[in-house]
Amino acid sequence: MKNILKIGIASRAEMKARTLAIARGQLKPGADDPKVWFTSIESFAQVLSTRNKLLLEIIKQAKPTSLAELAQLSERAQSNLSRTLKTMQRYGFVEIRKDGKGRMVVIAAPHDGYRVEYGLSRKVA
Repeated sequence: MKNILKIGIASRAEMKARTLAIARGQLKPGADDPKVWFTSIESFAQVLSTRNKLLLEIIKQAKPTSLAELAQLSERAQSNLSRTLKTMQRYGFVEIRKDGKGRMVVIAAPHDGYRVEYGLSRKVA
């Protein structure tokens, strides 16, 4: 696998502290640090569910050029598929380009795989 998307899971407070440390220059993000963050394993699992993982596989293999084509290949309704793709695009799982009329035309899954980092930072007394 060449292109791996690195995903981090941390609480909002941990993400805020990390962002502030970066802004203050106290922390320099490494090249190997996660690029996408979720606040819980559950929120990650909602976006990259088994059904959505299958959708990514269809996109990767069939390389559909329209939402209608992807809906047909995945046997999913276009309206639900559109919402799912927009969410997945927000996290970098898919790339969507539009034609001159604002319609989704090119849909790609830019990553070959995913690596999830989940640290246990809470101290136990």
